[in-house]
Amino acid sequence: MTDRLGFGMRPEANGAAEDEPQAPPPLPPDASVDLARERAESQVDDVLDALDTELVGLAPVKTRIREIAALLLIDRVRARFGIDSGRPNLHMSFTGSPGTGKTTVAVRLAELLHRLGYIRRGHLVSVTRDDLVGQYVGHTAPKTKEVLKRAMGGVLFIDEAYYLYRAENERDYGQEAIEILLQVMENQRDDLVVVLAGYKDRMDSFFSSNPGMSSRIAHHIDFPDYEPVELEAIGRLMMEREGYRLSDDAEPVFRDYLERRRVQPRFANARSVRNAIERARLRHANRLLATGAPVDRTALTTLHADDFLSSRVFTP
Repeated sequence: MTDRLGFGMRPEANGAAEDEPQAPPPLPPDASVDLARERAESQVDDVLDALDTELVGLAPVKTRIREIAALLLIDRVRARFGIDSGRPNLHMSFTGSPGTGKTTVAVRLAELLHRLGYIRRGHLVSVTRDDLVGQYVGHTAPKTKEVLKRAMGGVLFIDEAYYLYRAENERDYGQEAIEILLQVMENQRDDLVVVLAGYKDRMDSFFSSNPGMSSRIAHHIDFPDYEPVELEAIGRLMMEREGYRLSDDAEPVFRDYLERRRVQPRFANARSVRNAIERARLRHANRLLATGAPVDRTALTTLHADDFLSSRVFTP
């Protein structure tokens, strides 16, 4: 067995931390472990259940996250037997259109990895090119290193990561940020998970232009666009959380709105659904105030067809 720490055993700085329990001694070869108990004590199911509650659909994405959770849990049990398989590479690529849940999954991923002892803090730092790349010589390295410092012990989520590389500009400073990221992703992967996100075709081009980055990504997870029935379910979930419901006449109008909107430019899946509901709420509030009549709970919580029909989506 090597001196490398087993999975779930956190590195110690200047000796053992007083507030962290020491790893238990290895189990004898003939011992057995209650996996159901290990799973319950890790509380990973709380995170996975939250993912199911927060996000409609995305079955392939949720399956991959569950598989990763299973691997890490089993690796932790293997470590108790003194089996050193090393920490798996968990750097990821999330591809898909806007509003498909990539950031939400990244947040829950950070929580999951923390509960399993893979990362120290379990927080998410979300950034774009502007947070990493400077505008003059000597500016990029400090910016990138400061972001990495904040992200250590957690997950670094880089949205629209392909903007880091601009092949048409030889003097672009994005390549410097990429080189720093590559070093950290390789040398400090025990303390940081990097998730690169963006449109699939652009991410494919980015990886083709940066083979070093591609080789460091262990999991490529694609987030599909939502189907109409899923968009409707998302909308109902959003309305329920805000204390609203649809009237009978609004039900078919809301479905029609979603069908029309999803084929229009700049459709952003769940984000577009949320925007539609927010605008319907504005019209609902204005409608109630315009009548000047007393209102009851039903009036305050029910969205009608006219609250959606006023949208430009229905304009010929």
